[in-house]
Amino acid sequence: MKKELTKEYLHSLFDYKDGKLFWKISKAKRIKIGDEAGCHKEKGYFHTGVDGTNYLIHRLVFAWHNGFMPQYIDHIDGNPSNNRIENLRQATWSENQQNKTNQKNNTSGVKGVCWKKDRQKWLARVQVNKKSHQLGYFDDLELAQLVAIEARDKYHGKYARNI
Repeated sequence: MKKELTKEYLHSLFDYKDGKLFWKISKAKRIKIGDEAGCHKEKGYFHTGVDGTNYLIHRLVFAWHNGFMPQYIDHIDGNPSNNRIENLRQATWSENQQNKTNQKNNTSGVKGVCWKKDRQKWLARVQVNKKSHQLGYFDDLELAQLVAIEARDKYHGKYARNI
């Protein structure tokens, strides 16, 4: 029978220090007491197995401190390798998306701004509740950027990421 990941159970398995978990018990031959739990996963995340189930380390760290594991956990600084509890917060899917960095396919280099060839202008826009809202067309990239930043600050609040 699978054991529930309570705060007490996680405390029996791990010690926490500076965003890392360290094994308190040896659950496998290759794991020694005091070893850092987890290995690198794609996109900068770390994961480890607990009782036959794979978990992302940041989810275990959050539960180790708070006693529950929410559906979404946001890395405040956007760095998936920084699992310090001060850098983790419960979030909704939308809030987690709002804290994303500029997309790799962004051609303007400015988050929330793209070039509209047909109008020969910069379009500023913002996502709010899974809907894209156009903020206007601008001749100047810097002005479009400013408008996008203001809208993100207004609608995304503490989850706004302007880079």
